[in-house]
Amino acid sequence: MLCQFSFQNFRSYRGETTLDFQAAALPEFRETLISTEYATDLLPVNVVYGPNGGGKSNLLAALACVISTVVSPVLQLGKTRRSFVLQQSVPVIPFQFDDVSRKKSTEFRLFFRTSGSEYGYYIAWKDGAICEESLYRKALSGKKPAMIFEREANAIVLGYSIRKQSINRSVNPKMPYLSFLAINYDIPAITEAMQWFEGCIIQSYTRPSTDTAFSFLQDANEKKALIEALNDMDIDITDFRSDEQNHQLYTMRHIGETAYELSFGEESEGTQKLIVILPAILLALSEGRMVIIDELDAKLHPKLLRYVIQMFQNCDLNRHGAQLLFTSHDMYTMKNTVFRRDEIWFAAENHAHESELYSLYEIRGEDHQRIKNTAAYDKQYMEGRYGADPYLSNLLGGDFS
Repeated sequence: MLCQFSFQNFRSYRGETTLDFQAAALPEFRETLISTEYATDLLPVNVVYGPNGGGKSNLLAALACVISTVVSPVLQLGKTRRSFVLQQSVPVIPFQFDDVSRKKSTEFRLFFRTSGSEYGYYIAWKDGAICEESLYRKALSGKKPAMIFEREANAIVLGYSIRKQSINRSVNPKMPYLSFLAINYDIPAITEAMQWFEGCIIQSYTRPSTDTAFSFLQDANEKKALIEALNDMDIDITDFRSDEQNHQLYTMRHIGETAYELSFGEESEGTQKLIVILPAILLALSEGRMVIIDELDAKLHPKLLRYVIQMFQNCDLNRHGAQLLFTSHDMYTMKNTVFRRDEIWFAAENHAHESELYSLYEIRGEDHQRIKNTAAYDKQYMEGRYGADPYLSNLLGGDFS
């Protein structure tokens, strides 16, 4: 489970930016939180709104960048311990709108939780090489984190838990040391940390792929779960058939006693998208994984989007602490009946073309009070009260509601 993600000097983000999954002390929807003994409650969902070009996709790209960089070497050598779902690797690109930032390092820091521990991982790139990296671990019931390793340029220091082993400290400057250790050694703390990275599922509607659906449909129980989820959404598919040789997927419906087939490409774009993303979502819910989806709302009816969100907010369905992070333009779901205030985030560029990220919970009104949980979030957003102005009111020359 992701607790917090911070980064700086990546694409449209110059300064340090933090996305938090740690729940604030709010009264609404406490029953949806992911609760663990000895630890703070975590949010099951975070959504990012904002204008086009504001930095929503770049936020998700930053998280995908560090995940893909850590997992890719392990995946290429066939050393992964969990099935990994990633549509493409994301390169490190520093902020481009000033000469200083282009020469500075790009930094990422993650805090994530496993069954009994919380890990802190830090990695920094400069000029195509890793200049710093570290991994710390703390027991959930403990107070002080212990160092597993620290790296600065070519110098690597090992923590007590792995120092006693004969471990190579010479590594390619472009390879994360975490990946190197996972590939070459069987160290419980490294394995546990790497499995969290491998468990993250990264998808984008702009690059849909049926690969996850193909693998998911090979298991009868998983196929049944997918059909049931689609039927709950009033999509009356009764079966699937996959042609492995031609890599074609077919859906089946029954009218009376007669079965009819359609190829995947003949389905509506909304149904295609659900067939692509639902297997990943069901996998995440069954194994407690994190799902990262850019433009989750694209081609989906608002009620179907709300259905997907509530799958993660339902503690009976989400028993293993799965999390969903997505970007959206959909106003129908920006409601106090759908989200907590700390689950709604905004990304927007300032006058220096730097993206900034902040949550609805952080915003204070003219009376210096926080936005109330009874507010009409969608209406106030469209009025430009939240800073990430969707600019429609300016385009129309007046108030827009």
